[in-house]
Amino acid sequence: METTRQSKIARLIQKEISEIFLGFTRSLQQGILVSPTIVRISPDLSVARVYISVFPSNKEQEILQLMNEKSVSIRHDLAQRTRHQLRTVPTLTFFLDDSLDYLENIDQLLNA
Repeated sequence: METTRQSKIARLIQKEISEIFLGFTRSLQQGILVSPTIVRISPDLSVARVYISVFPSNKEQEILQLMNEKSVSIRHDLAQRTRHQLRTVPTLTFFLDDSLDYLENIDQLLNA
């Protein structure tokens, strides 16, 4: 179960990472939308698991690999943005959020 501090830090990280992603996707290509859907923080606040949603979905693996390669740069940008709120910035690991695909699959099964 998440503590109040973990959930507050997770919300802060999600908000700031979404703004960082906006800058990254502008520099990559037009027509790609990357958004963090869930951020989970470890109890010791040292690791953050960021689940991302990518549109269009055919570029998911490419964007996920790019984000994991750029995680040090993203962490640095995050540290610059949150230097007055956080003492240490957690290590970031990125994962694909497939909940929308799962919901779409369930919807198709129910309509069939």
